[in-house]
Amino acid sequence: MDNIELTDLFENNRAWAAQQTELDARFFTALAQQQRPKYLWIGCADSRVPANEIVGLPPGQVFVHRNIANVVVHSDLNCLSVIQYAVDVLCIEHIIVTGHYGCGGVAASIDGERHGLIDNWLRHIQDVAHQHPAELAAIQDPTARSNRLCELNVEAQVRNVARTTIVQDAWARGQDVALHGWVYDLNDGLLRDLNVTTTEV
Repeated sequence: MDNIELTDLFENNRAWAAQQTELDARFFTALAQQQRPKYLWIGCADSRVPANEIVGLPPGQVFVHRNIANVVVHSDLNCLSVIQYAVDVLCIEHIIVTGHYGCGGVAASIDGERHGLIDNWLRHIQDVAHQHPAELAAIQDPTARSNRLCELNVEAQVRNVARTTIVQDAWARGQDVALHGWVYDLNDGLLRDLNVTTTEV
């Protein structure tokens, strides 16, 4: 194993920390003392989709949960714990489910091949596809079909977030939490709002 690449990461980190301190001498002191983000980002684990950078916000402004294909299922205690902490402790105001075009997880869920353990996770996306058979079958281009499933998956996950007891309880007590569904396009770096914003059920 080559440790040179890891050494580069430490050097990059030192340069980044020095730059932040040069811009604001109290940056790390302030960051260490509080975490008050307004946003919870539920996104894909894809390395090309870094939440903070995409929306131009510094550390401390976005609470982030990422997994393969930005799935929210009621049996995933990791994701639910993140949502619970974000809503109940951090009192975030917006939960943003963000998929991205060209998602490998979405493509793998419909390519008809076996991929190993991940097939069990991808089953959630296949369930979304099975709810829209005619629409997806009518799209001849495989890339366009995958991208449309990406959008449908985001919409489904927003509904799943809305159905959690965490969000339901927050709304019942009058807490302002809005849910949003977005898609990020790797080809131009832009976010697209799918217009599925929800503020109550």
